[in-house]
Formats: sequence, C-alpha cells, structure tokens
Amino acid sequence: MNQAATIRILVADDHPVVRRGLTTVIAVFDDFELVGEANNGEEAVALCEKTQPDVILMDLVMPGMGGAKTIEIIRERFPGVAVIALTSFGEKSLVEAAVKAGAMSYLLKNVTADELAAAIRNAFSGRTTLSPEVARLLMQDIRHLPVKDYDITDREREILRLMIEGLSNTGIAERLVISQSTVKFHVSNILSKLRVDSRTEAVALALKSHLV
Repeated sequence: MNQAATIRILVADDHPVVRRGLTTVIAVFDDFELVGEANNGEEAVALCEKTQPDVILMDLVMPGMGGAKTIEIIRERFPGVAVIALTSFGEKSLVEAAVKAGAMSYLLKNVTADELAAAIRNAFSGRTTLSPEVARLLMQDIRHLPVKDYDITDREREILRLMIEGLSNTGIAERLVISQSTVKFHVSNILSKLRVDSRTEAVALALKSHLV
C-alpha cells in the first residue's frame, strides 16, 4: 500500500482490553495506521485535534463526556473525520443518540475482524455500515409520513437509491455524471423532505417506507 491509501485510525474506549483488541485488529491490515488511543470523550477530542485521524472507533458508554456528545463535538470541529460507533449495547436510545450526533456507522462489538475492517474502509469512503440489530432498531423506531407527502422528485429518488447502495457523494456524482455540489444539494433536500438529520436515518426510513 502506498502512503496515500493508509487510513489513519483513532480508538476511543475506556476498557484497556477492548482497546488492545481493536489495536491488534488494526495492526493486521496494511492499509490501517493506529494514530492514538483515548479512554474517554475528552481525550478523544484532544487526540482528534492532535492526530487528525480519518476514522474514529468510538465507544458510546465511557466515563465523563458520553460517546454521543463526543461524536457531536468531533463532527462539528472536524467534519472530515468519520466516526464509527462501536459498542456492546444495541439499545434504542444509544442508537438514536449516536446517529443524530453524526456517527457514520454503528456496530456492535461482536463483529469479526473482517467486518470491522470493511466498516472502516466504508467509513473512509463515506459509506455507512450498520449492524443488522441496529438497522432493525432504526427501521422500527422512525416515525414517518405517508409516502405521498414526502414529495421526493425522480432525481432525488435516484440519489436516495444510490445512498442505500452505500455510495458517497463522490460515488453518486460519478455514477450519475453530475457535480458533487449538485449531489450535495439533492442530499440536503432529501434529508429535509424526510425530516431526518443524517444519511443513515434517511436510508433506514427509505427502506422502511419503500421509497425506492
């Protein structure tokens, strides 16, 4: 792998054994580089500023500042950093908080090394990964209007379909041969019309409501 392809990863978890396991997985893959370890939210924010990671593996249940609040702060200060919420819990409140805070993906800690690696690469490319348990929670919980009230245009429906496939804005632009700014405009409209705060929620709602 050349240096440009290396994905810089920060691990935030208050359990040393868990951090050791995650760093061991990271070390296995040639395209991953561990740039720091944090044992709470405050450290994660500080290390994010210091190390400029591409992806953060973020535990949601840590002492002090919670994982969701940490994600929110990091997404505000460092919008280019993708955050993967990685936790032992699949509780609805945790899922909702992480997604609304801006987590790119949400995985339970029972994922395999290959599944985690795939999620990291997806996050780096702007694609969402949800564990099956989390996807079910989101699809069960989201309240929505009848399809006719969403007023989704044909182009927006086409872009929404590509979002479900996991394409980033860049990937969508290349597929449809349009500019990234145009894609960004349409994605913003989709989120507004669906009354959701993130791409992850939009995808879950689209699947539940059979919008595509």
